[in-house]
Amino acid sequence: MEKSIGVRVPSLVPPHCLLSEANTERPTSNAQRFNSEGRVVGRWALNVERWTLKFNAMPHEIERKFLPKNVPPELESFPHYHIEQGYLVATSDGKQVRLRRTDSGCTLTYKTEEGAVREEREVSITSEQFVALWPATAGKRLTKTRYKIPTGGLTIEVDIYEGMNRGLIVAEVEFPDRRACDEFQPPDWFGEEVTNNPRYSNVILARE
Repeated sequence: MEKSIGVRVPSLVPPHCLLSEANTERPTSNAQRFNSEGRVVGRWALNVERWTLKFNAMPHEIERKFLPKNVPPELESFPHYHIEQGYLVATSDGKQVRLRRTDSGCTLTYKTEEGAVREEREVSITSEQFVALWPATAGKRLTKTRYKIPTGGLTIEVDIYEGMNRGLIVAEVEFPDRRACDEFQPPDWFGEEVTNNPRYSNVILARE
């Protein structure tokens, strides 16, 4: 039974659109080619354009990462959710394609690992697409529970890892701009900063 997700379900980002920032042309010739087999509908080209516009709107993520000395005793009272993620691509120069499932849905993300400021481009995918792609992440997966703690107009994300990384706790703070990042004063319960330590990159943790 055929389960060709990249073709049968037209909402998945075509790889060449995901990885190429400059590609803004609609792949109408490909859509026409597949349409003869009844697998792709005419909305494919429109969806590609919408993804490109979304990608270009928020191309960067700015965050700092810390190892907490402890966590707030009321941690369980804050919003939290379970995360499963794996990597379809992880290159030596820091480029990644990540597959993630949470309580609220599934995403496919292209990102780079470059310290505090990173390029990140994300789209939603269906549960069916996630399930079809998940086997390709074998050996490059991790699970964790994420807690979201508001503080001073920002949000601290506390990740408590499971599986082979059980016992590891990492706190991340995302910022609207570089100035806010530089001026951030960590709370007393934060410990060592590991923003630039590759040991605590999720793509490295997923290989353990």
